[in-house]
Amino acid sequence: MSCCINIWRSRKGQGTVEAACFIPLLFLLLLILCQPGILLYNHMVMQGAAAEGCRLLATKVDQGAYSDDKYRGYVKRRLAAVPPLALFHDHQEAADWQIDLLGDAQSRTVTVRIENKLRPLPVLSLFAAAIGQLDASGHLTQVVECHMPTQNDWVGHGAT
Repeated sequence: MSCCINIWRSRKGQGTVEAACFIPLLFLLLLILCQPGILLYNHMVMQGAAAEGCRLLATKVDQGAYSDDKYRGYVKRRLAAVPPLALFHDHQEAADWQIDLLGDAQSRTVTVRIENKLRPLPVLSLFAAAIGQLDASGHLTQVVECHMPTQNDWVGHGAT
């Protein structure tokens, strides 16, 4: 009988030891899964802002006080949905949003290109650096480009 009691007592702390090994691995897995979610969120917000910018550029005419800075400001306001955290977007002057606008109402197509720089999570920054995805300052770069025609194909482009 005493033999069975000793076996039962020797397994008493097994759950604690397993939890001590499993919980850090669980948190590491959650940390690794956060970065793709952040990148996907950024991509969706940037894609929406680029599409809105294209719609606005399709009506752009060269008159009045409207300059490219006003159009960039419009796109930048749409990008304000990205939190001001280095994990989402590094809001330093050197890493600010890079917004390129091409075309106007006279063009056949308009293009908005948005570039974002962010700092990946520490665990993933090692992996991203190993595969060469980080720039010299340790940023990961996300680029979204949107092209749209200024008029639909069914609209005539002049008399024939």
